[in-house]
Amino acid sequence: MEFLEQAGPLQFVGIVVAVVVLYILSCIRIFFEYQRGVVFRLGRALPEPKGPGLAMVFWPIDSMTRISLRTHVQDVPPQDVITRDNVSVKVNAVVYFRVVDPMKAVLEVENWSIATHQLSQTTLRSIVGQANLDELLAEREKINQRLQSQIDEQSDPWGVKVSLVEVKHVDLPEIMKRAMAKQAEAERERRAKVIHAEGEHQAATKLRDAAETIDKQPKAMLMRFLQTLVDVGAENNTTIVFPIPIDLFTPLLRPGGREDE
Repeated sequence: MEFLEQAGPLQFVGIVVAVVVLYILSCIRIFFEYQRGVVFRLGRALPEPKGPGLAMVFWPIDSMTRISLRTHVQDVPPQDVITRDNVSVKVNAVVYFRVVDPMKAVLEVENWSIATHQLSQTTLRSIVGQANLDELLAEREKINQRLQSQIDEQSDPWGVKVSLVEVKHVDLPEIMKRAMAKQAEAERERRAKVIHAEGEHQAATKLRDAAETIDKQPKAMLMRFLQTLVDVGAENNTTIVFPIPIDLFTPLLRPGGREDE
């Protein structure tokens, strides 16, 4: 007070102006394009969030909470789940979400990020527990869509949009892995036997068709016989083949070695 009394009027005005300028400068807030600020004035939230760009927050009557509108990525830790067919597995996932309504994200839930993370864990256990192991392994896309739809529906009142949920890894017990390996081996053996049987069936069908063709065309047997001779003599070998008609041996095969009169 003594300093103010000794100072002149101009100095006093200058000090007041400096204090006011410093106060105004301290009230300036800059928001990036992906940021919004929810301002509370005397405990009541303003109708619209601040940003992006330059905004004024007059403390101490105003308090502000910054909200990022960028997509957040959170890893859901492995969850011990029992599937519908009573198989114990560990499943983890990754969740992509972002704030679409900053006012709801601040007013409707205490911490929207932690709340969405906890909701993802409980929903993951619930959805996986309703699926069979084969469905979990073979129809991963369907499981992801169900997870995304249910988490997004429950987080919508918080102003949070869940854009994608992906199941990253399914950890099976060692006993189940060995059982699945045996099942896969048995399946491969079954397919091999089926393919072999189908090949035998096709070969038998072709042989039957060939026999019927030769039976209708006797000269076809002679042509086949000559082709066999060509194949035998195609390379240098010591094998000599003499074609002898089977009719010459017919009398010898009859009783007495004589032809019927």
